[in-house]
Amino acid sequence: MKLLHIDSSALGSHSVSRGLTAAIVAELVREQPGVEVSYRDLAAKPLPHWSPVADAADPAAVLSSEVLEEFLAADVIVIGAPMYNFSVPSALKAWIDRVAVAGKTFQYTANGPEGLAKGKRVIIASSRGGFYGQGSAAQSFDFQEPYLRAVLGFLGITEVEFVRAEGVNVSADHKTEALKTAQASIGVVARKAA
Repeated sequence: MKLLHIDSSALGSHSVSRGLTAAIVAELVREQPGVEVSYRDLAAKPLPHWSPVADAADPAAVLSSEVLEEFLAADVIVIGAPMYNFSVPSALKAWIDRVAVAGKTFQYTANGPEGLAKGKRVIIASSRGGFYGQGSAAQSFDFQEPYLRAVLGFLGITEVEFVRAEGVNVSADHKTEALKTAQASIGVVARKAA
């Protein structure tokens, strides 16, 4: 099994999503020894925002091709996706722009778009300073998880699971409880993906 581990938080060692992705990957490796792990840190080595490149030898085109091939080769993808301003970090959006490629990960047909990246599993470590989940007062501001489900579904990936830590900036007690809840869900999610 090939696993792609993506982190996008700019908070370094203070990041909740980075801690969660590391725990998810460790559990997946424990569940299935021999898993081949590739790692990409989108904050430490940000991708330039997408723009059309005419020359295939251009470094941006080479990087885009490398990112796409890494994505296509993966069976399981673990993504650290903190909520920034109700959505995902721009670094993660830049990565998504590299893997959402017509003719490679989706195609247009007479019946509408068709995802070509079927059969992959995605586990997303979602961290949020406040409460935006189902039934919360701020649920209508959640453009993070619906966006990720939509774009991954567009690529043909229907097996998307979230490990959530909400309310991590509300108080120290809320953060402790959120991390405890998220950690407890990792084993269940990892066994499904193995």
